[in-house]
Amino acid sequence: MSTTLHGTPTVTPRADGLPSLRAIEEAAGVVYREFQATPQYRWGLSSQRLGTDCWIKHENHTPVGAFKIRGGLTYFDALKKSGTLPLEVISATRGNHGQSIGWAARAHGVACTIVVPHGNSIEKNAAMRALGVTLIEHGQDFQESREFAIQLAAERGAHMVPSFHADLLRGVATSWWEFMQAVPQLDVVYVPIGQGSGACSAIAAKLALGRKLRIVGVVSAHATTYADSLAAGRVVEAPVTTRLADGMACRIADPAALELMAPHIDHLVQVTDDEVAQAMRDLYADTHNVAEGAGAASFAAAMQERSELKGQVVGTTLCGSNVDSTTLASVLGAC
Repeated sequence: MSTTLHGTPTVTPRADGLPSLRAIEEAAGVVYREFQATPQYRWGLSSQRLGTDCWIKHENHTPVGAFKIRGGLTYFDALKKSGTLPLEVISATRGNHGQSIGWAARAHGVACTIVVPHGNSIEKNAAMRALGVTLIEHGQDFQESREFAIQLAAERGAHMVPSFHADLLRGVATSWWEFMQAVPQLDVVYVPIGQGSGACSAIAAKLALGRKLRIVGVVSAHATTYADSLAAGRVVEAPVTTRLADGMACRIADPAALELMAPHIDHLVQVTDDEVAQAMRDLYADTHNVAEGAGAASFAAAMQERSELKGQVVGTTLCGSNVDSTTLASVLGAC
């Protein structure tokens, strides 16, 4: 059976709207045309720091340095299979979603315009342009960029690619499917929440594989729409003041993501920019991998709760490494 979220047909969803095991396995076939499964390691120093076994899923090792590429690949594959591949797509981003859409659009010969807010990451902008993206700067935050992108798509008759959609979830879920199969003993995973695709995809993989691990959502303490919305049972707008975690800088939660997330998230952890910066330093020292703010958030959350994790196998995700060089130098230099 098929359904729709935001107007585009999805492929083999479950009754609750999450992708089934078969859908995730099919999505993996699409993803692996571009790159193979990313690694996950039990890092000794990170485990020592956390006080228990800590596994890190390295989504920073994809061709765009972030997990989002998986969703872009499956989204465009669904468009192609349904015969609705457009001439032009438009979307909004703080960077990693835009690289995902830019990569997939280029692969399918589709023109791509991406809207980012003023002051967006210089290096993420450069990476999108290198993929052939036409970049437009508009608005002071992601929400303003998103609203402008929707308006622009309507004016041009272009296809608006949302930040949360069932066909994006199928692709992103392949990361968690890989992780949970590779480390079946996981007791708990920490998942950063931006627009919600990562958390909902972790839930999908857990249910598809029949695992009993706990999923802990991680939000920025300076962008609390998902924490506030889950507590209230409805979308609650919240201001965004984070300086580091641009991948989590969401002002208005997606209602479809909230609906899927609410029954399955064990609890939420709010991490400050200072905690994120420390996690960026810790991950670099322990693994010599670079983490952007959102990419370090799950480790920051685990560290915040480390006294409660003794004897458990903990999974975190270095979900992105696309941090500007000047920002990284400033963070590492603040030891």
